[in-house]
Amino acid sequence: MKQTIRIIGGQFRGKKLHFPSVEGLRPTPDRVRETLFNWLMHDIRDALCLDAFAGSGALGFEAYSRGAAQVLLLEQNPSAYQHLQKQVTLFNSPKLNVRNVDTCKFLEQTKEQFDIVFLDPPFASNYHSVCINRLAHAPLLKTGGLLYIESSQEIAMEESIWQQLKSNRAGQIVYSLYMKR
Repeated sequence: MKQTIRIIGGQFRGKKLHFPSVEGLRPTPDRVRETLFNWLMHDIRDALCLDAFAGSGALGFEAYSRGAAQVLLLEQNPSAYQHLQKQVTLFNSPKLNVRNVDTCKFLEQTKEQFDIVFLDPPFASNYHSVCINRLAHAPLLKTGGLLYIESSQEIAMEESIWQQLKSNRAGQIVYSLYMKR
């Protein structure tokens, strides 16, 4: 597998970014990112975004390229984090930040707030339910904020809290966009 991703739209369209070979790291495919950012085209500009399990940084860098006001990338794996840090340095922008933290602990402790959260943890983990629960019951995702989820199967969401806006499947990937009520 080639260890590069390509930004597909916005100011840095076509820019290639490298990422390390890390077990469980699977960047969001181009066609899924294209669909997602078509869904977000009216919401991404000037948004505060969190790429919760950044990995290759595909979602966070795409959001930045398309005009997000601020993008925070979280990555726990030391190798992936170091690569993300190098990529962020290349952009030389205060709008991009990367932290080497456990995402679940970050979501429990942060006082920061976001307009859009990208949630694409390793599929073999149980992080989806823990993170979705935290996002549902804490103010870190603003009311009316958007939650993008990528997983290997459909995830049951609490309809009193989450309104599904879009959902699709590409091969083994189920991806959905929700608004927090």
